[in-house]
Amino acid sequence: MIHARDIFTRSIKLTPTLLMALLVIPVVGGLIGVLLPAFGYIPALDKTTFTLRGFYSLFNTAGFANMLLLSAISSLVSTLLAFIITVLILACYFNSPWLYRIQRLLGPILVIPHAAAAIAISFLITPSGMISRLFSPWLSQWDSPPDWMFPHDSWGISMVLGLTLKELPFLLLMALGALAQADLGAKLRAQHKVALSLGYCPMTAFFKVVLPNLYPFLRLPILAVLAYASASVEIPLILGPNAPPTLAVAIMHWFNDVDLTLRIQASAGAIMQLLLAMGLLLSWWLLEKLTKKFSHGSLINGRREYAGQLIQRFTQVLTFILLSIIMLSLAGLILWSFAGYWRFPDALPSQFVLLHWQHALQQMQTPLLNTVVIGFVATLVAVILTLFTLEAEQLRTRNLSNFASLLIYLPMLIPSIAFLFGLVWLQEQVGSHHAYFNVIFGHLLFVLPYVFLSLASSYRRLDPRFSHLAASLGATPSKVFLRVKLPQLLAPILIAFALGLAVSFSQYLPTLLSGGGRINTITTEAVALAGGASRRVSAVYALMQMLLPAIAFFLAWFIPKLVFAKQTASPHKLQHPTLKQQSKA
Repeated sequence: MIHARDIFTRSIKLTPTLLMALLVIPVVGGLIGVLLPAFGYIPALDKTTFTLRGFYSLFNTAGFANMLLLSAISSLVSTLLAFIITVLILACYFNSPWLYRIQRLLGPILVIPHAAAAIAISFLITPSGMISRLFSPWLSQWDSPPDWMFPHDSWGISMVLGLTLKELPFLLLMALGALAQADLGAKLRAQHKVALSLGYCPMTAFFKVVLPNLYPFLRLPILAVLAYASASVEIPLILGPNAPPTLAVAIMHWFNDVDLTLRIQASAGAIMQLLLAMGLLLSWWLLEKLTKKFSHGSLINGRREYAGQLIQRFTQVLTFILLSIIMLSLAGLILWSFAGYWRFPDALPSQFVLLHWQHALQQMQTPLLNTVVIGFVATLVAVILTLFTLEAEQLRTRNLSNFASLLIYLPMLIPSIAFLFGLVWLQEQVGSHHAYFNVIFGHLLFVLPYVFLSLASSYRRLDPRFSHLAASLGATPSKVFLRVKLPQLLAPILIAFALGLAVSFSQYLPTLLSGGGRINTITTEAVALAGGASRRVSAVYALMQMLLPAIAFFLAWFIPKLVFAKQTASPHKLQHPTLKQQSKA
């Protein structure tokens, strides 16, 4: 006879295997589903002979070399800039309260979807955007918008700006999260103080003492950022050049073309996109090795100063510029969403109206409902699987192996465009024609790694003495899990849930491909409107994209405070009158 305790334990221990299968099978199956058509094998089109025709067509496409070069340079430059700025900010404000103030200012940017961030930046740098309007009073010749090519410049500068500003908060928060670990943070701060006492400049002390020990904790986030930037679709669609576009955008257009034979070319392009991402990851690894080799001497040469004051001043100015760009972008979105008539040189609209919000709210009811339902279901499944997997770690008394952890983060490291087309083909082969389920499953692949990344450290740091005490009093493993561990993890679980919702709300390509264009969300509508619809309506949709994750994170912050406030107040309400008199005495 199997007891309930054994059923719970066995079920929990099977969860890591289920989690790995849930992530690996779709990704690997999706890659196979792209690889076969790339070599000409599409039985649905009566093509069952393996050929290289798809690659020939791809290589002969006009501007293909420029697509490849633009994708590689923009992703590498934006990742490098985001990393350099992150390191400069950490070095400049390492022992300053300003570091956590900057974190609080940049933190909300992390949850802004990429499409909304790109729309905000486009409103800032467009010829009639906020920058032109702010400078026009001092430049009398600017009676009409200046003739510049931002956004959609052929060099991809505006796209690099958008990618850098969007990924910078992520890298900074990952670094601060690593420093928040008790052992690492205390060790590095102590070493930094020792270096200062030996006469090292604060900036030099950070680069020689802190950064070499901190960088290993940033390697995975950096690689994830680089892989995403190489295959991003939303930001290049809104900010990038159009002739030619980046490779990922071109692949998406080929896949959605009415000419089904272009799917062979699109699949070949997806393989090239995967090879491009792998090449970029390898390039970053080589860059690490070269930097380590050539900087080894400077780490041990005993030099105390490397123009630290100048670099610190530069970082302070750069931080101010970045925060100003972010604030101006958000201000431009808000103004456009309420703007009535707004002629060019004026810094502010001549009138403010609610018409755009009223019209948009009437039109977005279905996309809004789809966004919330899909995000909630995908995130709920991700949180449950993550909790069960982390509980299985404790039941087995060992953490997941490095290989297993790598498999969990596989969707973050492999460009989504390289396997999503194959995933759609795989879903067709197994007869999954339910668009809603397909979209939820597609979102789950990307939500799950972020939820696991958010929850893992909190779960593993739980004090095991509470669980041992409950078990010694006869509590079953299921009761220990539900009544001891989960209440202690209420705040981290809600934060992970909010993060999962934010990730789901921002998914564009999985929604578009898995749903076959039949499921509309706020993100798909925002990207479509950004292509040439009213700037005012686009601003409303972009702000709604920002508002949804903001509400989720507010609830994640407010609910634990409310629950803990009731728990601290309840003992006084339930206390016996005699005990109250004794306590007063």
